[in-house]
Amino acid sequence: MIVRHVNEVIGTEHEIVTENWTSRRVLLAGDGMGFSFHETVIAPGTETHIHYQNHLEAVWCIEGDGEIETIADGEKYALGPGVVYALDQHDEHWLRGGRQPLRVICVFNPPLTGREVHDESGVYPLEAAH
Repeated sequence: MIVRHVNEVIGTEHEIVTENWTSRRVLLAGDGMGFSFHETVIAPGTETHIHYQNHLEAVWCIEGDGEIETIADGEKYALGPGVVYALDQHDEHWLRGGRQPLRVICVFNPPLTGREVHDESGVYPLEAAH
């Protein structure tokens, strides 16, 4: 059994901080679960281009506000507590922080190894997934 508290990740190599988001990677590929599990906080007023070509992601919004816009059709979806979205088609999108920090719980398949950041195309490279 694996038991961890998110506070154990803060300040370690498994907490990735960028100017737009902070990702606390609680379960990773090395844990052997077949997925990774993260708490991410999106900074207010930010915009991040994301296109997970090599991963599927499900996101559960638990605090704050924001917006996701799918690039293919320009659809916009308000994000807030209780909203879940799944990038089941490797959907290219913009993730925007709102007025308050947006705290979300994310699951990735295949699992992340822990140090990934988006490349210039918004992608986590495939080699990082193994």
